[in-house]
Parts: sequence; structure tokens; C-alpha cells
Amino acid sequence: MKTKEKENLKKKGAAELKDLLVKAQEKKFDLLFKHSTTPLSNPQEIKFIRKEIALLKTLIAQKEEAK
Repeated sequence: MKTKEKENLKKKGAAELKDLLVKAQEKKFDLLFKHSTTPLSNPQEIKFIRKEIALLKTLIAQKEEAK
């Protein structure tokens, strides 16, 4: 994930981040399901989505802790 994208995520509220987290988890599930049936053209995409999920969870925790 690029630095500008991370900065944009940090500016969002906790509710928006939770929505993005749900979408990212759904995307990860779809990628894993597709990868189990047929190989993905870019299997590194699973790694990137896992990192995005971790970042979103971290940002959500930080926002909730700040309250």
C-alpha cells in the first residue's frame, strides 16, 4: 500500500474503516476460494490484502483507543 493511501486511511473515521475492513475480508475470502480451485495469476495479491486488513485493524484500534 502506498504512503498516500495510508495517510488517506488515517484521516477516515472508525465507521468508514470498519466498512473497508469488511470489504477487505470479503475480498480475501474470495481470493482464497479462487486460489484453492485454480491458481491465481498474481498470488501475491493475497499477501497484500492480508497486510491491508492488518493495517485497517490497527487503525481502528488506535481510533477507538483515542476516544
